[in-house]
Amino acid sequence: MAVLNAPRIVTSRLEYDDSFTLERFLATGGYKGLRKALGMLPEEVAAQVDEASLLGRGGAGFPAGRKWSMLRKSALSYLVVNGDESEPATFKDHLLLERDPHQIIEGIVISAYALQVNQVFFFVRGEFALGLERVQQAVNDAYEHGALGSKIFGSKFSLDIVVHPGAGAYICGDETALLEALEGKRGFPRIKPPFFPAVNGLYGEPTVVNNVETMSNIPWIILNGGAAFAALGAGRSTGTRLFALAGRVKNPGVYEVEMVKNTFRDLIYDPALGGGLIGNNTIKAFMPGGASAPWFGPDLLDVPLGQDEVAEKHSMLGSGSVVVFDQTTCVVRAAWRITKFFAKESCGQCTPCREGSGWLERVLYRMENGGGRLEDLDLMLDLCDNIAPGLTWPPQQTTICPLGPSIPSPIHSAILMFADEFAQHVRLQGCPLD
Repeated sequence: MAVLNAPRIVTSRLEYDDSFTLERFLATGGYKGLRKALGMLPEEVAAQVDEASLLGRGGAGFPAGRKWSMLRKSALSYLVVNGDESEPATFKDHLLLERDPHQIIEGIVISAYALQVNQVFFFVRGEFALGLERVQQAVNDAYEHGALGSKIFGSKFSLDIVVHPGAGAYICGDETALLEALEGKRGFPRIKPPFFPAVNGLYGEPTVVNNVETMSNIPWIILNGGAAFAALGAGRSTGTRLFALAGRVKNPGVYEVEMVKNTFRDLIYDPALGGGLIGNNTIKAFMPGGASAPWFGPDLLDVPLGQDEVAEKHSMLGSGSVVVFDQTTCVVRAAWRITKFFAKESCGQCTPCREGSGWLERVLYRMENGGGRLEDLDLMLDLCDNIAPGLTWPPQQTTICPLGPSIPSPIHSAILMFADEFAQHVRLQGCPLD
């Protein structure tokens, strides 16, 4: 059974219908963490986050405290908050933007104080209409309350936040493409080096880029201490984390659970969480960390929900999205839909991603729609090997950003695990599940 006794760090207000309002935020302890932080030295605040060992919740899992420590000393620097969540079946940041925007803002102000940054850009996915509306209202209310602007809560620290709606490009989830978009350019990822944001970021100045969920954890860490956060979970995967559970489960949704102490089986089957599969079907496979992650089979249900634990099995927790397949799921169709998404969202800057994604999508479409050939399996694996040589995980980097090498993951996983299903598509000239 799942271990569910951990504190709700980022979802504690979601039981209230008015959780997004300033009134409810203040009534439930809002901005107390900020007031405490302003009474500390900036380096003391940063030390608490470092002690918490908070891994970034955007997908890469880089420790937030270490990222902060890499910020190049400069007279001008920025904090950019990444709210451009656009990985398929990932909707945890979306939930926080709509339901608790003040918690994000409090985390932003504390982080900016620790970094001694006076300008923040909050990049929010343009399609999140309600989330955008509530974030902007929360920013306005925070200014009026004194939590933003000049001399916050009577301190010597001042901060301004600009809310920037994105134009709907998946690639802007990459931090350097996001910075390009903020500068008014097309969202093309930058080559690193030299464009490591902490050294050469927004407008050429040192910049820290953090995810929405990462920011939401900061107030709790400051109020309760980094050690209290680090006591949750195990190893490098401390604290709790939001998981967006989707697919063939009875209770799809976003769940905050303690890391490592719980497994994929707990998340999917516990009655208080996923509740098992629809119709009590059996698991065929599942994506453990978003569309970019190599798939797991039912033999890996007991892998703990931890960064290193999943990496040891040659996949990743990634964006926190877990998608479950059962015997009614066509894996060829699933791989095709994911590949079609990647082909559409490729920025086109790098040849392996631009060309390879389209070629793979066309082969999978042909196979799903009655034109498949047995040699297509070797053809797709050969194409995948050209995009990510060796088809290892983590993949070899052949493009500027990780999108290209991520494209083979669903195809390689599906062929390795379900080659017979691909053969059936060829033999029957269509999907056997239709």
